[in-house]
Amino acid sequence: MTKHHYVWRGIDRKGQSVRGTFEAHSSEEVRFFLRQQRIRAKSISKQLHIPSWLRIRHSKKVSVRDVTQLTRQLATLLHAGVPLLQALDILERSESNTALAQTLRSLRTQIEGGAALNLALRQHSEFDALYCNLVAVGELTGMLDTMLLRLAIHLEKSNALHANIRSALVYPVAVLSIAVGVLVLILWFVVPAFQNIFSSFGAELPWLTQAVISMSQALQDHGIGLFLFLLVASIGFKRMLATHPTWQYTLHKRLLQLPVAGPLTRHACTARWSRTLATLFAAGIPLTEALDAAQGVTGHLLFQNATREIQARLIQGERLSHALDNSQGLFPQMLIQMCAIGEEAGALEQMLEKTAEHYEQEVEHTVARLSTLLEPFIMVVLGVLIGGLVMALYLPIFQLGQVV
Repeated sequence: MTKHHYVWRGIDRKGQSVRGTFEAHSSEEVRFFLRQQRIRAKSISKQLHIPSWLRIRHSKKVSVRDVTQLTRQLATLLHAGVPLLQALDILERSESNTALAQTLRSLRTQIEGGAALNLALRQHSEFDALYCNLVAVGELTGMLDTMLLRLAIHLEKSNALHANIRSALVYPVAVLSIAVGVLVLILWFVVPAFQNIFSSFGAELPWLTQAVISMSQALQDHGIGLFLFLLVASIGFKRMLATHPTWQYTLHKRLLQLPVAGPLTRHACTARWSRTLATLFAAGIPLTEALDAAQGVTGHLLFQNATREIQARLIQGERLSHALDNSQGLFPQMLIQMCAIGEEAGALEQMLEKTAEHYEQEVEHTVARLSTLLEPFIMVVLGVLIGGLVMALYLPIFQLGQVV
């Protein structure tokens, strides 16, 4: 059953009129939520749904970077003794992103209506379950500012890890894309002009020139159809991956078996998994519940399934290090040894944190080495492509000059 957005108005425990929005399956669920917050409902109505193609978008979406910056700013204000509602109002008035300002306004309205911060955050997709669970722990322990600061550090480390991986891909993808574009332009416009010149020679062309002319003719005859086919195939492949978990599982498994991408993916997932588990465990969340929240944090199905199996083993009384050791070699031996040391010394949080830092540095060093090695490789590829085309186009002219 799908959820809908409901707009409600009511009277709070102080007799003041309050209003807000809530995502629920039915109006009775909204009424039950308001009753828990000691709000007497006056009206509850389903919010009108406007198709996405009719909506006027005036602002960009709320990114992970925006959420990270918001978390650190809110932690700083709360640590300075600013009340939560006033802190949200300050952040809303100083926010230039309209979408994030609307989110802050909605949070402030719900909290004014008596809702807890973690319940208000759960109504917005920008904040995942991990975020909301840690905020709930901070509210229960009275350490919301400390928990938000820890969350900000966690998000900053995760963002830095993503940025390092993206930086290794942006440069080669951009250069190769430009090279392919230049190659297509040469085959589409330049080669036909040379072909007209070659036809007047009345001599047999070299095999390399004939191959380039054949590629140019094929591109002109079937280029648009090939482009549309590749576009439709890529869209269909993405949809098939989204709807077939077995395809995703096979793709993720093959990715770990690749020579360079495999270790890089394994180290990145291990770093993200270790840091998330350390953050949750440091917040006082039991290890089994922390594993439940850390299942989807890596975005990798093999790590997700392994985390679910580890959680089941821990529920049966097995130690974390032993459960990791029985995960079919998915997790590195260093993580297993650090967890074993942490369990013996009662310092599992610190060991997980140090493991996360180690593999984050490994990812950073691997990305740096890849960037250094890819530059000469890309130059060689560009030289072969462009040099081969130039040679194919000018070789008949050189041969004709030798004959003359």
